[in-house]
Amino acid sequence: MHDYKPPVAGKYIDPLVDFAFKKIFGSEPNKDLLIAFLNEVFRGRKHIVDLVYNKNEHPGDLRDEGAAIFDLLCTGDKGERFIIEVQRGRQGYFKERALFYTSRLISDLAPKGKRSEWAYNLTEVYLVALLEDFTLAASPAHEYLHDICLCNRHTGEIFYDKLGYTYIELINFVKTEAELETDLDKWLYVLKHLSQMNKIPAYLRKPIFEKLFSIAEYTSLTKEEKEMYDSSLKYKWDNKNVLDYAVKEGMEKGIAQGIAQGKLEEAIAIARELKKEGLAIEFIAKTTKLSIEEIEKL
Repeated sequence: MHDYKPPVAGKYIDPLVDFAFKKIFGSEPNKDLLIAFLNEVFRGRKHIVDLVYNKNEHPGDLRDEGAAIFDLLCTGDKGERFIIEVQRGRQGYFKERALFYTSRLISDLAPKGKRSEWAYNLTEVYLVALLEDFTLAASPAHEYLHDICLCNRHTGEIFYDKLGYTYIELINFVKTEAELETDLDKWLYVLKHLSQMNKIPAYLRKPIFEKLFSIAEYTSLTKEEKEMYDSSLKYKWDNKNVLDYAVKEGMEKGIAQGIAQGKLEEAIAIARELKKEGLAIEFIAKTTKLSIEEIEKL
């Protein structure tokens, strides 16, 4: 663990690093990238023409109530609110946090007075979460996009379609270049592999992707941006290293425990057979290393 060194930045920045994601998708000159990506995520169910970026910190109603801080928060041309989150590692209560975030936005829609005239006319609220290294639930390995809404549990009929949660599990997106079929496939492939590429491949030669590659070039960053990106990248890989180390330690401990448990079960089986043969308990204890009390219980 002490010999670990963070990776050196490649030709393109990693879009799943906090600074890089906001650099690529979170600024006014680049909102066409976010619009294009979201339109592919909604796959024709919605068509976003324009977006307005909102402050990503949403204060609570009470002075002592903590603020909800989003990765990106924006409003669509029809008034829809979009929360876009990138989650690199597993986090406890991530589903609950998503519900809390969207609930904050919904409650903020209510006017402070004349609520009867407003008549609960809610606008649409959606959360799109990119999950890099974990899944939310046990699901087949090929399932990477989960479109969640309120529906009738028995019939599957949609009960309310103006609140939605889209979870994209990139760890389950394992398509190769040859298997990319849709533009959403291409977006997810780029998000996952951009930092390992040397140039834009021919199948991505479209204006929107060419712009993304141009923005993502490490050499195009200012000195300050490079420092911010390097710091963000180091933070990501330090966390990954700690997690990998913890997993490795846990696996090794589990294997050791398994071996110990196996030896114990073997000793018990031998002791049981020797006891059936009528041999002295003291002799069995000496042979199997089990206690007299354990042997007497067999």
